[in-house]
Amino acid sequence: MRHPTAMVALTLLMSSAPAGADSSSPGLASYYDRHMALVDGVAHGWTGTGVPRRLLDGVRQVGVSKDAYFVLQRDGTLATFTDPATPAVVLMRGVASFAAGASGWRAIDAHRVLWHGVGIAAPRRVAEPVVDACVGDSADYHVTADGRLWVQGLAHRGQYGDGRLQATAEPVATADGVVAVRAHTGHALHLRRDGTVMGTGGNRFGPLSSHGLGDKADRWGPIFERAVAIATGSRHSVALRADGSLWGWGEGFGIVPTQLMDGVAEVAAGDTATIARRRDGSLWQWNGGGAPRRLMPE
Repeated sequence: MRHPTAMVALTLLMSSAPAGADSSSPGLASYYDRHMALVDGVAHGWTGTGVPRRLLDGVRQVGVSKDAYFVLQRDGTLATFTDPATPAVVLMRGVASFAAGASGWRAIDAHRVLWHGVGIAAPRRVAEPVVDACVGDSADYHVTADGRLWVQGLAHRGQYGDGRLQATAEPVATADGVVAVRAHTGHALHLRRDGTVMGTGGNRFGPLSSHGLGDKADRWGPIFERAVAIATGSRHSVALRADGSLWGWGEGFGIVPTQLMDGVAEVAAGDTATIARRRDGSLWQWNGGGAPRRLMPE
């Protein structure tokens, strides 16, 4: 019989839609210095420490790459634009969830088929049935319905998590029992069914806590326990527990996971930024390890 905490974690994870590579949920996104938040169905975007500005309504998931905003509209249309004055370009229809990042974008359709696209070119079919996917800076990841984690991309920093340091031409399964995966600059996290956060890859600044600290870890190793959601930025990582406590580790927060806030519903991480939405609906941003500031969307 599963531990009650594990049952809560699994229930919460399986009841929420997969999110992007940088966030614990569809409502927030952060990648380097570009951020987005969904407020009552309206996508807001900003850069750095700016003010969240209204971009587009009728949205159910937001996402960002280094140079663009992405939105998944309520009718299942995935679109992208570079600034509010630029018309959105439709990338794909019939999308259930998506992720965006360095290698392009990945979309899971209504039939749980994973597609990979670059720019406005037609996407290619990658795998099925897929329940979660993310785009890292150097490697891409997806989780199939059987809980297997698949990796493809650069491997020089240990991104695969199975000891290999050379890239493969096709996705390789490197872990099982997985419900979510997030990745960023040369490192990755995945969340297991029992609430354990595992990490692999580059760890010069502590996004993997003490696992491989100072250089890299080339195999998945445990970092944190009793989590229900995860996100990771360039040099730090964050996790949520079922009680709403938000924990962080890495540059700005220290190597040992430290509680940052309580009453949190969702979180995203970028270069040095951490974006959190509390259960009361308020939005907050940390700039590095400084004190959180409340965001006031337009």
